Amino acid sequence: MARMHSRKKGQSGSTHPLRNSTPQWEEASAEEIENLVVDYAKKGHSSSEIGIILRDQHGIADVSLSTGKKIMKILDEKDLAPQMPEDIMNLITKAVLLRKHLEENPKDKHSFRGLKLTESKIRRLGKYYRRSGKLQPRWIYDPEKARLLVK
Repeated sequence: MARMHSRKKGQSGSTHPLRNSTPQWEEASAEEIENLVVDYAKKGHSSSEIGIILRDQHGIADVSLSTGKKIMKILDEKDLAPQMPEDIMNLITKAVLLRKHLEENPKDKHSFRGLKLTESKIRRLGKYYRRSGKLQPRWIYDPEKARLLVK
């Protein structure tokens, strides 16, 4: 599959190894894993950070195989899920930082193009999340509101 904003073809077929059950060496129970996810969410970690911490520090290969639920589903059940999805929030943060950079360096055309590409990704993701019900139906990306949202 081709990349969206470059002329390269990209890398295809990068998937997780096929596995239907938890590894034999994993000792944590489903309740322990859910408690760890809730604890790290209360400490302010995002869902991707929680997955990395569980993998690296606790030896939990895959939360969804061990518990039968994804990390976001666990957070939704405990009312700890963020209001805005993590991927669009990261893109908004990137766009705000690019706008700040462009205020100081107005002739930086490469960063200007990067801002346009980032904002187009935000709008596309916003359209998807409005359709799927994760964002309000009238949500619109506004750079001024985004600046307040990131601070």
